[in-house]
Amino acid sequence: KFPERVTIKMIDGKRIKGWFTEDFTLAEIKTLRAKERLNFRSHAIDGTQEILTLQEVIDIAKKATKETGRTIGIYPETKHPTYFRSIGLPLEETLVKILKENGYDDPKAPCIIQSFEYQNLQNLRKMIKTPIVFLMEEAKDQPYDFVVKGDPRTYGDLTKPEELAKIAKFANGIGPFKRLIVPQNADKTLAAPTTLVADAHKAGLMVHPYTFRNEASYLAPDYKNDPIAEYLQFFKLGVDGLFSDFSDTAVKARDLYLQGK
Repeated sequence: KFPERVTIKMIDGKRIKGWFTEDFTLAEIKTLRAKERLNFRSHAIDGTQEILTLQEVIDIAKKATKETGRTIGIYPETKHPTYFRSIGLPLEETLVKILKENGYDDPKAPCIIQSFEYQNLQNLRKMIKTPIVFLMEEAKDQPYDFVVKGDPRTYGDLTKPEELAKIAKFANGIGPFKRLIVPQNADKTLAAPTTLVADAHKAGLMVHPYTFRNEASYLAPDYKNDPIAEYLQFFKLGVDGLFSDFSDTAVKARDLYLQGK
């Protein structure tokens, strides 16, 4: 849809061709339907689901909490906050307004705000009491707000104990790329785990690595095509939670871990 609206923009220093949310009204976005982006995954429900607003996600979570008797949380991410602020569409104020209206302005709220950028999380800490997690990409990469400011630190630098202590002043946890915890060698086999989980815990930070997947193409040879083996390794290393594309597999692995398997 909207073939005439395709354009090219510079996003976080990268030239990207496509369609961009800021060029559409919500009414136009609501005419679109979601589809699975990866060809090797099921496309059974392609075209059946509309794009949800944050408020709609919150409504679903609250309804599910009542229906199941379990606390169903949300984990919103501020994506490209430096870019959106540069075009006059800052994310932080709008996010805080919606979360406060829904009762999430509390350290124990079933909500965690996440971002790959540093400064926007520092700003959010001053605006709301909701738990915060600082996401970390590959060691060689940098938060884009660091790039803009000329700060030379990389995500790898930010895993050092002294930097984790600084992060703990505004965040409740980190969400590292899982290879920052269990690196891979050039031949894709696994190297010895780092001390990141222990170092983060020492700083008072919880650890939620990403992203766990079932497909063999995403698994190191050491796991012998068994995604459960990967989950169990990370649970045994002490992570407090994780991001998964297959929540049923993640829950099965968690249950096995709690059973001492």
